[in-house]
Amino acid sequence: MSVATNDQITMYSTPWCGYCKRLKSQLDREGIEFTEVDIEQVPDAAAYVMSVNGGNQTVPTVVVKPTSGSEQIAMTNPSLAQVKAAVAA
Repeated sequence: MSVATNDQITMYSTPWCGYCKRLKSQLDREGIEFTEVDIEQVPDAAAYVMSVNGGNQTVPTVVVKPTSGSEQIAMTNPSLAQVKAAVAA
């Protein structure tokens, strides 16, 4: 698997979210770059998260632009393995 660049993965999160902290730690440990967006500070980001989560502000919501250039993938509370698979898709 190629290592993702920070424009391939966007993680929508909040500072208090334990699931967000865990996934960030796992991505960092694997050397996978990502861009983090705090939905409590960016209203448009909160609206986007709600649009892909049935109206809920569920975090972490991770959006991946696959290496193949196919359509982006939005995932709610994904595992590290799911993020890696989405990048490689």
